[in-house]
Amino acid sequence: MERVLVKTDEYNGRYVAMKSFDDHTIVGVGDDPETALKDAISKGYNEPVLLYIPEKELVHIYVCQYATIHFPSQDREI
Repeated sequence: MERVLVKTDEYNGRYVAMKSFDDHTIVGVGDDPETALKDAISKGYNEPVLLYIPEKELVHIYVCQYATIHFPSQDREI
């Protein structure tokens, strides 16, 4: 059985942050992972599930629990 995490084409080509693997509510969106994570964190979701929704029917899933994420472009951690 196929599990659909995001049921709209609205986010194709973008990164989204969901509340959890069980709750697929989108809490952050961005053109890059940093923006999606910062959007979710600004709303109080400190451990979201980060996904990249490509233009095709393939999904990349990244789990960022208990990790310090460093974004060199900003030279800081979130």
